[in-house]
Amino acid sequence: MKILVTGGAGYIGSILVPALLSEGHKVTVLDNFLYNQTSLAECCANPNFEVIKGDARDEDTVKRAMKDVDVAIPLAAIVGAPASNMDKIAARSLNYDAVALVNKLRSKGQIVLYPTTNSGYGVGQADVYCTEETPLNPLSLYAKTKAESEKLLLDTGNCISFRLATVFGMSPRMRLDLLVNDFTYRAYSDRFIVLFEAHFKRNYIHVRDVARAFIHGLSNFEKMKNSIYNVGLSTANLSKLELCQRIKEQIPDFHFTTAEMGKDPDQRNYIVSNEKIERTGYLPAFSIELGIKELIKGFNILRNNKYTNL
Repeated sequence: MKILVTGGAGYIGSILVPALLSEGHKVTVLDNFLYNQTSLAECCANPNFEVIKGDARDEDTVKRAMKDVDVAIPLAAIVGAPASNMDKIAARSLNYDAVALVNKLRSKGQIVLYPTTNSGYGVGQADVYCTEETPLNPLSLYAKTKAESEKLLLDTGNCISFRLATVFGMSPRMRLDLLVNDFTYRAYSDRFIVLFEAHFKRNYIHVRDVARAFIHGLSNFEKMKNSIYNVGLSTANLSKLELCQRIKEQIPDFHFTTAEMGKDPDQRNYIVSNEKIERTGYLPAFSIELGIKELIKGFNILRNNKYTNL
């Protein structure tokens, strides 16, 4: 297939694009390379790889990029609640307007695979799993714009929406502001962390398993299309405290404490069922434990001087 990936040089795209190329697809990446990343340099030798340096909100650029492609994967976004709040105009224009532009320009035959977030569930009920049928209750601008984009695409059809859990793991365009990556880095570098609202839970997924989910959706599009799928580890509906305990198993001199005062700016708290996508034959391959082990190895290589969206 011919595939367009906007924001393809980002955290997820830097894993997804090489994976798509290895499957034999032709991939065009549209990215503005905001962070001066060289994460796709290795792909340049592949004759099936093309790059357009530009803005995913520019209609002429997107129209040129969309020409003759079979699939669009709009990854370009301001990702996460804190980053979205820092620039609300950019968050809305990238997280919604840029997706609406792809939707407007695509032909009836062009497929969209959309990465949204399960943070739209907001605050769940204790011990009740959020499914794809659970009403959304987005608490942040980030979650709201992603939910709006998901609805737009599903109303149009010929798409799949993947509601991603909090992503973790090493990537050529690394991010350390994601929770598992952040906590593991703090454990590795500082050996100490103070937890606010340590009982808050969420679900997690490895960045390579995200790429595998997109490839699975391509391979099974006819039976999965026009639907929503939670994508996360069913073994990893963890509180922040439980996550720290998992990290301590691999960094024994990591110490953490809970604060009675103080509030986490990210107030989401829920557990998620991933049964729907698992019934299609998809299962994650990377556990939290494997991800933490991988991150520890990676932190021997990098330092937190640029690997963040904040």
